[in-house]
Amino acid sequence: MKVGKHTLIHLLLFISFSVAFAAREPIPPIVNDPYTGFVVVDGTSGEVILEENADTKIYPASVIKLMTLLLVMERIEDGKLKLDEWIHVTPQAARMGGSQVYLKEGEQFSLEEMLYALSIKSANDVAMALALHVGGTKEGFIKLMNDRAAELGMTATEFHSVHGLPPDAGDKPDISTARDLATLSLEIVKHPLALTFTSTVERWFRDDTFQMLTHNRLLRDVQGCDGLKTGYFRAGGFSIAAAATRNDRRVIAVVTGCKSRPTRDDKARELLAYGFMNLPELRMPEPESEPQHESSPESEPETATGKLSFLAAIGKGLAVLGRVILVLAGLLVVTGLIRAAIGAHRRKRDNWTL
Repeated sequence: MKVGKHTLIHLLLFISFSVAFAAREPIPPIVNDPYTGFVVVDGTSGEVILEENADTKIYPASVIKLMTLLLVMERIEDGKLKLDEWIHVTPQAARMGGSQVYLKEGEQFSLEEMLYALSIKSANDVAMALALHVGGTKEGFIKLMNDRAAELGMTATEFHSVHGLPPDAGDKPDISTARDLATLSLEIVKHPLALTFTSTVERWFRDDTFQMLTHNRLLRDVQGCDGLKTGYFRAGGFSIAAAATRNDRRVIAVVTGCKSRPTRDDKARELLAYGFMNLPELRMPEPESEPQHESSPESEPETATGKLSFLAAIGKGLAVLGRVILVLAGLLVVTGLIRAAIGAHRRKRDNWTL
């Protein structure tokens, strides 16, 4: 019996997917209709605007690639990495499945191109290549991820992979919450370069032979949206960390564990709109105190200043009272002298008449 070329390809794909599925660790699903949880925060202060089940643990899936992006950004700013340095593709990176740019062992790409592929295509093979380049080993990079999460106060987050895929047999799933992902997002938006990658809708890869299109549809239809990351696998549902700016104000919305992609995207749009309508008022900086002359002594605390002012007022009052008393005393003296003169004159007059 003849077996066609396409039949062989389909058979091989079926076998590979079957093996991959069999190698996965079974985990209980955390998916709810319409969503598992969400949180909306002021993108500058981090103040919560609205939340629901924000501390419910979920599987973040590819949203964890934001931590990879953050670690790379920080090392670029510290001078430890450069955008034009080469990232070499190892066999471990080339074997990655799921969303990918089909890296081949031995290929090399600039760090900049890899970051576009990570952010736009959510490429798992790129996530592994970057992890190995920065952390030396997969385990070393996962430690960097968890250490940074702890520093940021992401207390409910546990990273066990560098890409967010469902766990292999014997491994644990990545765990996070809407609140923790908002914390991570707040840190990401402090790095303008990171937003260059997360806001890109389309780009070509591998000498313009591979087109990458973003999974974040909000970039196309939400005013001011400049990121950040989507995530999905069956047991974790659809999640997103979204950010947008309008009139120099920023809002971040995180939606987790949705049953469908349209539901997730619609909820994120709704929350971003709500966030901008309910942003807390900007706190005006307190006016600076007037500068003192160089010869003036250092200002006393407010209570001491008040006491000194009170004492000064009393002193001025006493000085005025003293002057009044002196005037009155003078008048009394003058009056006494006049009376004495009159008395002497009368006595002299009386003598004249005797």
